[in-house]
Amino acid sequence: MCIIFFKFDPRPVSKNAYRLILAANRDEFYSRPSKLADFWGNNNEILSGLDMEEGKEGGTWLGISTRGKLAALTNYLQPQLDRQARGRGTYGLSNALLETPWRKLCFGKQLFLEAVERSQALPKDVLIANLLDVLNNEEAQLPDPAIEDQGREYVQPVLSKYAAVCVRCPGYGTRTNTIILVDADGHVTFTERSMMDKDLSRWETRTYEFTLQN
Repeated sequence: MCIIFFKFDPRPVSKNAYRLILAANRDEFYSRPSKLADFWGNNNEILSGLDMEEGKEGGTWLGISTRGKLAALTNYLQPQLDRQARGRGTYGLSNALLETPWRKLCFGKQLFLEAVERSQALPKDVLIANLLDVLNNEEAQLPDPAIEDQGREYVQPVLSKYAAVCVRCPGYGTRTNTIILVDADGHVTFTERSMMDKDLSRWETRTYEFTLQN
């Protein structure tokens, strides 16, 4: 049950604005092995965490290349495809189609928008802190008929836990927060906050910065 919020504006008018502001949670079993974000691939051109589950080693849930290609993955509860291309704007994505109106998605998107609206006036570290606060909101957004209908028996037993931006269940939940900022000059700031050793009281934050290549 991952969740992603992002604002995309490839040609911002202001030099203080961002081309991309992205905030994402990875929800996964705490015991699933993975590597923290780092550069890898040919010539170290991809920045992401890595899944190290046996038989699936080397996959990722969110990454960006030094040339500006970005990919993100969430599990999906229904076998449908969204073929509609999207342009600039602010969007939310969880375990359904883009902008599916789950209550937790709408609630989190509003918190995200409030942070984004202040982004040009805030120091970068304060913006990142505000976005991390959004990702760690544990307020359950219930009732939610949309998520109940989509998940049916899969979600129903733990709906109260899944219905928040930050998921907390025994042995499963939000274990990685990621913030990606791309400014008007193509400078990327990638911040990852990760749970350590399956311990909710221990977290490590890493930040990487680079400029997009042409």
